[in-house]
Amino acid sequence: MNNEHEPKIIIDEDWKSQAQAEKEAAERMRAGGDKPDDTASAKPDATAQAASRDKASESKPAADVDDPPLPPASLPMLVTTLATQAMIALGIVPDPAQDQPVVRLNQAKHMIDLLAMLEEKTKGNLASDEAEMLQDALHQLRMAYVAVKSANSK
Repeated sequence: MNNEHEPKIIIDEDWKSQAQAEKEAAERMRAGGDKPDDTASAKPDATAQAASRDKASESKPAADVDDPPLPPASLPMLVTTLATQAMIALGIVPDPAQDQPVVRLNQAKHMIDLLAMLEEKTKGNLASDEAEMLQDALHQLRMAYVAVKSANSK
């Protein structure tokens, strides 16, 4: 393979040490503040950290403990997300809001239709494993939809 057409990846390692220092400072603050013997030496360091934190917050948002990082956006992630929503709407997976299965056939049909539209719009542009995953998900969801619909109509 010719490597001249591949993009170069440059990794900035400085942010890792800065993030670790900020995390440790936040943990100390949650634990009741700095230790009394560290107060004098921690002040200049805390000021420097605050300045660098302000500078960093201008360029990129701070990571929130309640908002963990997500996997990269990809077609398999999108298909999995929509398929999971369809399974919740079919009552196969318990509704997280109610901790029990709830059947919503209109919502399930909508999710299946979204996946079918995605399949149609991306036809010929997917890798073979992506196309196969999408076809398999649609087949399984359509079969489940028919089964749930017929069980609910009785």
